[in-house]
Amino acid sequence: QVQVVESGGGLVQTGGSLRLSCTGSGLTFDGYTMGWFRQAPGKEREGVSCISQSGTNTYYSDSVKGRFTISRDNPKSTLSLQMNSLKPEDTAMYYCAPCYYDTWTATIRGRQGWSYWGQGTQVTVSS
Repeated sequence: QVQVVESGGGLVQTGGSLRLSCTGSGLTFDGYTMGWFRQAPGKEREGVSCISQSGTNTYYSDSVKGRFTISRDNPKSTLSLQMNSLKPEDTAMYYCAPCYYDTWTATIRGRQGWSYWGQGTQVTVSS
């Protein structure tokens, strides 16, 4: 059974840091480009960051570039997101899932057909 479990969220003040983790099971983790997505109340889900299977290539949305760092540990089937200099607008539920970088629109998108979204982990940044 395919499953992804996100963790590491919490409440932090503006300028603070958090490190999110995602562990996958039931899938060939290193066979997927993996990424982080977030969804704030009343807004559409957006791609935040994406990393290639080997970890060589990384992509970030303009809103987090320079503040967030994505990484992966394939032997442990783990994906991480180090978030620094957090802002109130980073407040959202964060999810991990397979992704790709759409070069045409310069955006991070979810892999079509993926239906194993986890419960997510809540990040709240207070002003």
